[in-house]
Amino acid sequence: MPLPAPLTGVVPPLCTPLTPGGDVDTDSLRTLCERLIGSGVDALFALGSSGETAYLADAQRRTVLRTAVEAAAGRVPVLAGVIDMTTARVLDHARVAAESGADALVATAPFYTRTHPVEIADHFRRIRRGVDLPLFAYDIPVAVHTKLPAATVLDLAEDGTLAGLKDSSGDDGALRRLLVELRTRGLDSRFSVLTGSELAVDGALLAGAHGVVPGLGNVDPAGYVRLYAHARAGRWTEAAAEQDRLAALFAITDVGHEAAMGRSSSALGAFKAALHLLGAINCPATAAPQVPLGDAETKAVSHLLEEGGLL
Repeated sequence: MPLPAPLTGVVPPLCTPLTPGGDVDTDSLRTLCERLIGSGVDALFALGSSGETAYLADAQRRTVLRTAVEAAAGRVPVLAGVIDMTTARVLDHARVAAESGADALVATAPFYTRTHPVEIADHFRRIRRGVDLPLFAYDIPVAVHTKLPAATVLDLAEDGTLAGLKDSSGDDGALRRLLVELRTRGLDSRFSVLTGSELAVDGALLAGAHGVVPGLGNVDPAGYVRLYAHARAGRWTEAAAEQDRLAALFAITDVGHEAAMGRSSSALGAFKAALHLLGAINCPATAAPQVPLGDAETKAVSHLLEEGGLL
């Protein structure tokens, strides 16, 4: 379906359900898509960080994307993560995304090698020229070790290379300054800024962000839809209360002990454990080599779901 300009609202980054053997569980993925769309989300983002993209083989990526597009069936746009180290590899993923029916692309700066802002800009321009789909930049320095310079983002917004930005930098001050400059240049009416800081959505929306890409939105999509609706209606007290509830629920990502597993294992394992407990997916397995949650961690997730009013 045509992508709104700017894209607004709640855009969950889809988790990727897996079978116990590590294959993509397409039945569960369809169920998850239906659950999110039924909750009123505005788009789906397949193959992002919450989708364990870094852990998936190319064939698994294709399966995820085609399943999500089929499940959405034109009811909401589907953004496709085309995240990889180099421009050539990103273009390969982008062509597959276009063939699969994705409505937009999401790419990071190149990583592994060190890149200059001139090279980063060229990277995005080559992607946009190579595949005729709206392109979103994904600013996630914790993963790619490069913070997208505001000047680069603004230039690429101005010349039409980028349709938007998914900001997971955690730098709320820089985000606020970027939003001010976009308004000053008259770009905010066509360039979408989506915050990935799911614990501070109300503040980002108040500052002028267009929407949110919340990993926790897999677990509680209705909560983020309510939060967005309150903010857009100017009901900031209600928005803050909903944000506080979601912030408490986000504690599920901390159930894994740092001595036993990494933050990714804990957070993604918790999202999947929650979805399994809620009956949304058949199996809570995460991709190797992530450490699975144990019974104690799963019990903690269940307790937090109960406290959050979901169980």
